[in-house]
Amino acid sequence: MSVSHDEQEEKGNVFSRYYSQLSHQQNMLVDAVRTTTYQRAIFNNTSDFQGSTVLDVGTGSGVLCFFSVQAGAAKAYGVEMSNVAESARKLVVGNGLEGQIEILKGKVEEVTVDSKVDIIVSEPLGFLLVHERMLESYIIARDRFLKPGGKMFPTTGDIILAPFEDAQLFEEQKSRADFWNDTSFMGIDLTALHSQSLKEVFAMPVVGYFHPSILLSSTFAHHLFDFTTCTVSDLKSFTIPFDFPVSRTGVMHGIAGWFDCSFIGSACTVPLRTGPSDPGTHWYQCRLLFASPLAVNLGQRVVGTATFQANDSMSYDVEIKASVPGTADPEVKTAQTVYLQEQHYHYLYDQGAAVDHEGGGHVKGNGGQI
Repeated sequence: MSVSHDEQEEKGNVFSRYYSQLSHQQNMLVDAVRTTTYQRAIFNNTSDFQGSTVLDVGTGSGVLCFFSVQAGAAKAYGVEMSNVAESARKLVVGNGLEGQIEILKGKVEEVTVDSKVDIIVSEPLGFLLVHERMLESYIIARDRFLKPGGKMFPTTGDIILAPFEDAQLFEEQKSRADFWNDTSFMGIDLTALHSQSLKEVFAMPVVGYFHPSILLSSTFAHHLFDFTTCTVSDLKSFTIPFDFPVSRTGVMHGIAGWFDCSFIGSACTVPLRTGPSDPGTHWYQCRLLFASPLAVNLGQRVVGTATFQANDSMSYDVEIKASVPGTADPEVKTAQTVYLQEQHYHYLYDQGAAVDHEGGGHVKGNGGQI
């Protein structure tokens, strides 16, 4: 059986195949925080959208094109490389908006539009902001299609890191390698592979909600991207330095991370927050565990760096180095490399229920797309 070019492209890109499925589009749409924040950012800045031309990068179901037209845009282009583009076209026709919304099947590096656009909208966000590397396509679209002074929604993205203590999670992850500690598995000693298994386990980011009480410092590290000015090179390799004053004695099991975004319009700025104290989203948060945790005391500091390097798996290698200055020689320190594409999901804690209990009133979506 012959395979079409589109089918070959779908097979060659794991995210393209993923997003072509309506079930995953549904998961994103029912994330109430995600979808209503985008709608609010657009509807609260209708002065930017009235009569404008809009480009949506990675349009998926086309929802941001629909929001843009509802806010007064004269024309919205939705660019989508996966086969869900055909589904988006059906929605456009089903809503009688063929004259205002045009779905372009292809990569943003290759498609063409009639003229420069006034606004670029997109949902190019992965967990820890950068996983999936779609932000690069967002910046390429800006350089190709945005008029000087045009708007970008979202406008900024901020990666946020903090130290955490979670002995239960650490032991759970460590125990995943216990199988390879068997000295007599069907007459075979497996222990020669135990250290390799441990290395693999601790190279996996743990994606899921956690309670903010596990954080060991009230000081967080930030790395802000301004999408109106940053370059693709800025996204491919960057280092986040950190200096965390320790707020209580404990064991630092690793670095926790999440992200915030801002939609900066002419009328108002609308935030999107995904931290442990905020209503839950399908991005959750993540934790990067140390194979060798650090014992820390109240009043000490943990200093170091987290270096992000883009990889060929459409994600990042994250090299973390951390130490406790002023301790006895040798210095208390640790290092860990984590591969974001190897994420392990941990759903034991229900952040949506916790926010409801604390008065947030959030109804958590049932999505699981990362």
